[in-house]
Amino acid sequence: MTGWARAHPHKATAAKAALAAVLLFLVGFETVALARQPTHPHAIVVAAAVVVCLCAVPSRRIPLTRRAGLAVAVSLAASVVLIAGQHALRVWGLGEGIALLVLLTAVVQRAPARTAAVLGPLLGLSCVLAPMRDIRMGVFTVVYGVLTVVVTAYSMILRWQDAARLRDLAAVRDAERLELARELHDVIAHHVTGIVVSARAARFTALDGPRAGDAFARIETAGDEALGAMRRLVRVLREGEARTTPVAGLAEVRTLADAFTRTGPPVTLDLEPGLDRALPPEVAAAVHRIVRESLTNVRKHAPDATAVRVTVHATPHGTELRIANDGGTPARPTEQQSRGGGFGLAGLTERAEALGGTLTAGPAPEGGWQVTALLPPAGRTDH
Repeated sequence: MTGWARAHPHKATAAKAALAAVLLFLVGFETVALARQPTHPHAIVVAAAVVVCLCAVPSRRIPLTRRAGLAVAVSLAASVVLIAGQHALRVWGLGEGIALLVLLTAVVQRAPARTAAVLGPLLGLSCVLAPMRDIRMGVFTVVYGVLTVVVTAYSMILRWQDAARLRDLAAVRDAERLELARELHDVIAHHVTGIVVSARAARFTALDGPRAGDAFARIETAGDEALGAMRRLVRVLREGEARTTPVAGLAEVRTLADAFTRTGPPVTLDLEPGLDRALPPEVAAAVHRIVRESLTNVRKHAPDATAVRVTVHATPHGTELRIANDGGTPARPTEQQSRGGGFGLAGLTERAEALGGTLTAGPAPEGGWQVTALLPPAGRTDH
């Protein structure tokens, strides 16, 4: 059952009833118009047409493949009996032919590949043979042959388009899950690193009274934030929900800098006025993620740093971001990866490049270490 039918059950029921009524009306009209004196062959034509028309009406209880299989069996059996034996005097095959085309379209589009490869040609053959029961094969034989080819080709195009759409959707979901995995790494690494630093300070520093309470309160807060972020992101990963808005922006960069200052070297934030409103959401989210990962790396690899400066400015080429600290040169990425790290910087580079920008990390001219990123304006990429 399609999503539209689930969302509008009454309209779906009315549409099914209308389809059945139209098909059966065509069968009745043909019977009255052509067989005013019914014969045994005409009775076979009418009985087969009624069964096939009912099979063409969608049903939740009877799967499409079963209905199509029954329609093929009944229609082909009737055609073989009438063509090999006594032909009907005049046959149009209006209702039965349209019903077979409806089933052909549904099978080619929605049935499994192997089932469609078997039932599709059989439905097409049944449709072509339906008007050939006439003792004189007329124009309807040609019309049904052409319609069968056109409907089959169009249905196959729709099937290929649906398959391409599903592949694109799967690729988007995979990319989103990879993005969420990187987000999970960034969030948890940031919070857990803060917990480790606070716990290490509490271990090697004589704390008592309010100072001890403050230290453990910071650890507790960081732990709660890490658990909350992890639960949120893991829930999204499980449910496969796609985020439509970034999780953070420039406002959170200020919060991030203030939180880092409380547990590490002071952070000086140089944010161009008005950039909050001018910066596209995806670029603002990328800025936040780059700053967060860079501050985490300062904690991990520059323990002797005494100051960190974060600069975010707009330039004619886009948004320029620079995070610099005065600590010693951190370990190279290959050395970090050998210890189980190094994925954060690689993820940041991928994010920047995905937006059409660049990201570099290395020694700063004034000493220490810096991360520099240039993110182009929205809608402009180098790809």
